[in-house]
Amino acid sequence: MLNYRKGTHTLFDLKYHIVWCTKYRKPILNQKRGTRVRELVREICFSNNVQIIRGHISKDHIHIFVSIPPQLSISRFTQLVKGKTSRKLLQEDKTLSKLYWGSHLWARGYFATTSGTVTDETIMNYIENQDEDEEKRGDSFTILTTD
Repeated sequence: MLNYRKGTHTLFDLKYHIVWCTKYRKPILNQKRGTRVRELVREICFSNNVQIIRGHISKDHIHIFVSIPPQLSISRFTQLVKGKTSRKLLQEDKTLSKLYWGSHLWARGYFATTSGTVTDETIMNYIENQDEDEEKRGDSFTILTTD
């Protein structure tokens, strides 16, 4: 329970590993630009109550492992981070704006996966075993199965 975060009416532990690349996988994230991207990502995360657990900036892609509150979707968060960092970097660095003339610094997509302490099997077993307890009380029914 130590890893759980609290919201107004929620208790959550939603962690995501997100990866996105520079457009055309160009190795443009040198020391200066990488540091600036790190600062911008930290600002965006702070303003959206997103906790950064770990991150790494390579020359052509970025990995971050974050805990996101339930009211913020993963797609919205990624849109915010990619959009704001791209806009700021292209405004501040004229060499980049010439290299990426279409106002798009990042490639179109991203990779995202969840992480947690409970496996899919544990959740499915938990749901299946609910029937046994509820059948004893007489208030059991199945909502959805894939069989």
